[in-house]
Amino acid sequence: MRHEPPDPQHACIYCRMSEDREGGGLGIGRQREDCEKLAAQLGLTVVRVYTDNDLSAYSGKPRPDYQHMLDDLRNNMYGTVLAWHTDRLHRRPTELEEYIDVCEPRGIATRTVQAGAIDLTTAAGRLMARQLGSMARYEVEHMIERQRRAREQKVQRGEYCGGPRPYGWENDGVTPVPAEIAVIRETADAVLAGASIRSLAADLNERGMHSSTGTRWDGGTLSRMLRRPRNAGILQHRGEEAGPAQWDAALDEPTWRSLRAVLDDPSRIPAASNVRRYLGSGLYVCGVCGATLTSFSKGGGKPAKYKCRKNDCVLRDLVLLDKWVVGALLKRLKEPDAADFFTAREDAAGDVRGAQDDLKAARKDLDELAAAFGAGEIDMQEWRVARASARTRKERAEAVLATAVRVNPVAALLDAADIEARWEAFDLSRQRAAVDWAMTVRVLPARVGRRPGGSYWDADAVRLEWKK
Repeated sequence: MRHEPPDPQHACIYCRMSEDREGGGLGIGRQREDCEKLAAQLGLTVVRVYTDNDLSAYSGKPRPDYQHMLDDLRNNMYGTVLAWHTDRLHRRPTELEEYIDVCEPRGIATRTVQAGAIDLTTAAGRLMARQLGSMARYEVEHMIERQRRAREQKVQRGEYCGGPRPYGWENDGVTPVPAEIAVIRETADAVLAGASIRSLAADLNERGMHSSTGTRWDGGTLSRMLRRPRNAGILQHRGEEAGPAQWDAALDEPTWRSLRAVLDDPSRIPAASNVRRYLGSGLYVCGVCGATLTSFSKGGGKPAKYKCRKNDCVLRDLVLLDKWVVGALLKRLKEPDAADFFTAREDAAGDVRGAQDDLKAARKDLDELAAAFGAGEIDMQEWRVARASARTRKERAEAVLATAVRVNPVAALLDAADIEARWEAFDLSRQRAAVDWAMTVRVLPARVGRRPGGSYWDADAVRLEWKK
């Protein structure tokens, strides 16, 4: 279908940059200036300039102004399109064909600064446009292949492959930032000691310590930062661990894998209705049936209670019970033998050194198998069988390291000059971790009536079993 030709003197300019490295659209500005000079030379009137900054034509992502320009061309608003080069307009054959379908029946001319005039009204002109489009696509694909190969070589050498500045290191990805490395270690220890991610993020924000992009921390951002393999000196490529890196690690690998295991634990993300709000919820134990206690409140200003979750065996005042448990813990921490008592216990974590050796050997085997397969020394079936065995050994070693490190949540209280103040500074999750590490709290039904001294609190109905 032929269309009424638009005024050939009415022109539009289209400018595009795939990646604005300089910022501020300076590349766009240079394209526009060159196109305006070309318009003046041709005696054209530029009605409008369309720009898509920091958008690739090859990726296939929508380009808002480009689509707007096509719609205006369909409405015969311009007789000429000006661009710096045809590759600014399109790098994909499908886009070129759509552009031809719009311009050819309307007789719209295409003029470029670098490639000259493209006459889409003739078969020769369309052939030229398609050849230029094919060459542009080849150049992009060839560039991508070179970049991919260069990245793979960097990965093989354990080198930083670029990207936004990683928290803990300078822009080169290798030079450490001491203050940020200290934050990584501090927050990792706190998580392993039972602290919640949200409380740690809030504390960092309060101290004026922001992320590598200068933004405030939130739970998700901090959690993602702590999960990164680079913190343990492990290179990540295409979403998977790719071996040791050349930069110094912020955390040793057992600590990092244990941290990942804690952060990946689904129980750390309870439903809103199950968020712990009290010290003993789900922690204290019914002395009658062994079930855990849960908290509840009848409202109307009445004090909250703990009760047996299973059989209603026990009903105790929540505030008084928490106060008594905390008082007993802090009193024990002040006794002369507290340091020895609370640090003597070591949870079995398996053969950490052996697991590290197994992990190193499995990684080496996987690298050698990949090289042998690439060189044609083994076939696909041999590679798959050997690779499965090496991956199994690697996963077993990683599982041991994932439980290798647990920070004693009570240790931070032992060296405090003011234990009460340090306790109050802990968030609820860390207080719960300290109680859980130090003791088992068994709660029995309280005796009815006033106790000696005038109190109704029955301390004998609460039994603390210190863990050793």
